[in-house]
Amino acid sequence: MRVLAIIPACEGSTTLPNKNMRVLNGKPMIYYVINNAKKCKYVNDVIVTSNSDDIVSLAKQMHVLTRKRESKLSSSSISIDEVVMDVFKQLNLNEYDVVITMQSISPMLKHETLELAFESFISNNYDTLISVKNMQYFFWKSEDNKVISMQEKRMNRHQLPPFFVETGAFLITKSTFVKKNSRIGNDIGLFELHGDEAIDVNDFGDLQLVENAMNRKNTAIFVNGYNEIGLGHIARVLQIADELFSKPDIYYDSNLTDRNSFGDTKYNLIPVDGFDGFIGKIKEKHYDIIINDILDTDIKFMQSLKNASPKTRIINFEDDGNGAVIADVVINALYENKKERNVVCGSRFFIVPKLFLIFNPIIIRKKVKNIVVTFGGADPKNYTETVLNIISGEQYQDKHFYVVLGRANKNANMIADKYKDRSNITVLCDINNIAEIMFECDVAISSRGRTCFELAALGIPTLSIAQHSREELHTFVCEDNGFICLSSNPSEKSIIESVKYLITSNQNYRINMQKRMLKHDLRNGRKNVAMIISKK
Repeated sequence: MRVLAIIPACEGSTTLPNKNMRVLNGKPMIYYVINNAKKCKYVNDVIVTSNSDDIVSLAKQMHVLTRKRESKLSSSSISIDEVVMDVFKQLNLNEYDVVITMQSISPMLKHETLELAFESFISNNYDTLISVKNMQYFFWKSEDNKVISMQEKRMNRHQLPPFFVETGAFLITKSTFVKKNSRIGNDIGLFELHGDEAIDVNDFGDLQLVENAMNRKNTAIFVNGYNEIGLGHIARVLQIADELFSKPDIYYDSNLTDRNSFGDTKYNLIPVDGFDGFIGKIKEKHYDIIINDILDTDIKFMQSLKNASPKTRIINFEDDGNGAVIADVVINALYENKKERNVVCGSRFFIVPKLFLIFNPIIIRKKVKNIVVTFGGADPKNYTETVLNIISGEQYQDKHFYVVLGRANKNANMIADKYKDRSNITVLCDINNIAEIMFECDVAISSRGRTCFELAALGIPTLSIAQHSREELHTFVCEDNGFICLSSNPSEKSIIESVKYLITSNQNYRINMQKRMLKHDLRNGRKNVAMIISKK
């Protein structure tokens, strides 16, 4: 069986001038179509028919047949059927059993998809197979000056019956059906294309879509979250995933991290057995980018990762291990001054959760009325109960405390039950609206991790207590930036005094704290991190 692929590529589009030769990701658009036709294992010959010298020259450089089209066959009124028939003035129609027409407006088609379509054409013995995309929308038509719905009844869009629209990717037909005014046989099949492959480039918007699609990166994320390191890493990668233009695969060590720690997410969550399990997955699938959010890495792990995927860009978060030198970039918002060549650091790289972006900084009131208490997802030092014992005293009965417990806090149920009848203490477990709670408060009591950045974005004066020695090194959380800070393992007396100092502080003191917080631009961190990740 001999198969001919014909690629019509007329010069002269008014909607998108020089359409076929528009450069996408470094190559003219028609290059991708010619390349697909050449790569298809079922295609014997490829011919490009055009009235453009540039297109003909490009086709010759790609070692395919060409036909310089006459001007009378290059007007907008000429059908593709006539152009295909014109090719057979040069070639013998009887030499080919099948003709595939491929339009240059479909550069996202993969040759593997074309091969699958051809196999469907043969196995089903179709006369003609046409590439289509499913447009499940509500359609209307105008008839006799009346607007008429093409659907019998209203329903959710995904419940609508399929409605197929022809694309320019391919039309496969038996050569006996190629006529001057048609290439369609009697037994017709449809081959549905999905996603990017269904894009036809007809205007500038389509062109931008394809350019974005061609530059989209396949991304793997390796993250862990458990009692000792908290759940902030998981929260961060879910925010990062929302900034990407492709759906990442998110891997986690099932020996350390509970699937429930991710909450209700539609991202691809893949459990692995430790570092070796993750590296094994990387070997199976090509990724353009790997993001590690697992704190410190060692040389062995990072070198194995690099060997498994040498051309992949590796980005680590908050990595102080000896493996960090192998990463292409280490992003660390918690430190302001890191001098390693591959480290970018400082508060401008903190990823503020989306909900915080819609709230303005709080108004500093004359007296403190509402206080938020939150020690992260796990609170390994159990500071929450220490603070609760303090604020349960008589001197704070006129204040209201919102105590937020994370999903990894093992004492959450006990704490909630113990304080359920206290009118001035509201215990909240594993909530999604912490930004809303914070915004209603005048001051905060927190650990010294990422939550402090969120509080600073809202300008909330904060008492911060370090959970461990690593948190003590978080240089953003300091007096100069509007925080009252306690080191890890402070005495109960120092916590009592600091809580009182914050809650009874005067308005001017707290206004000054807020000014020091708001001098940092925390709201553009998402954009800054996304730019580093997407950098070529």
